[in-house]
Amino acid sequence: MAATWTLENIPALNGKLAVVTGANRGLGLEIVHGLAGAGAHVILACRDPAKAKAAVESVLKRTPHAQVEVMAVDLASLSSVRKFAADFQLRFRALDLLIHNAAVILVPKDKTTDGFEQHIGVNYLGAFALTALLMPALRAAPGARVVNMSSNAHRLVKGLDLNDLHLDKLGYKPMEAYGRSKLAALLFTLEMSKRLQKNGGDLRVVTAHPGFSESNPGQGSLLLRLTTKYLAQPGPMGALPALYAATMPDVVSGDYWGPGGIMEMRGYPALCKPAAWARDENVAGQLWALSEKLTGVTFAV
Repeated sequence: MAATWTLENIPALNGKLAVVTGANRGLGLEIVHGLAGAGAHVILACRDPAKAKAAVESVLKRTPHAQVEVMAVDLASLSSVRKFAADFQLRFRALDLLIHNAAVILVPKDKTTDGFEQHIGVNYLGAFALTALLMPALRAAPGARVVNMSSNAHRLVKGLDLNDLHLDKLGYKPMEAYGRSKLAALLFTLEMSKRLQKNGGDLRVVTAHPGFSESNPGQGSLLLRLTTKYLAQPGPMGALPALYAATMPDVVSGDYWGPGGIMEMRGYPALCKPAAWARDENVAGQLWALSEKLTGVTFAV
């Protein structure tokens, strides 16, 4: 456990290029603050460029010489993901950090542009496709990392039914859908780490989670807002596990970082152990194959 690890402990990131999805508010914006403050050039990959530009202004107020910019991407649309990846590779040769922070949570049942249930589509399949499309740039950066964001909610579901990925048969419950998407992120990390180890290279893929953190104040139901106000840790603390996973030299591919306090709800970054069903290599491999089929993206690790 990194007992009192804070932003001050982030290694210098001068010359590093990072992409953070969903970076215009909440945990994503806190992650941007940490990376930019350490010297990284950070691209805020967001659905709404206007909101992202406002976020850039907030970063520059805190860190006047920060290198931050906006590139539009909507993870609910595979065509948008493909466009982002193509535009990125026209401008940049290498990518050091890819942090998948963008997410929807507890939304009513609906479909993405490509017909996926929203949670699994945005929180997982969009991130899967983006990682695959950016692999040439990640491979070109020595020691590059992919950080997938998960959640304690993955412990609330007892596995992933690949025959009903979009909850058409099981019936739709928002927390079930959210938890499944965060379980998928862990299984993705497991399978990608396994493939990377077989094929060599120094690219690392890890997962992080924020515990119970004040990510987007004022959002959600009254009960959720009150619970968050009185029990959650501040947003900057919730961002620390992702920043640790993205930057520290002792991080190993396949790691899962979160708060080190009771039930991983609060505290400084610590190495965590996901639920048993998030460590099922057979399901992870099957999910990978299904994800390639659904997204139409071949993942060349």
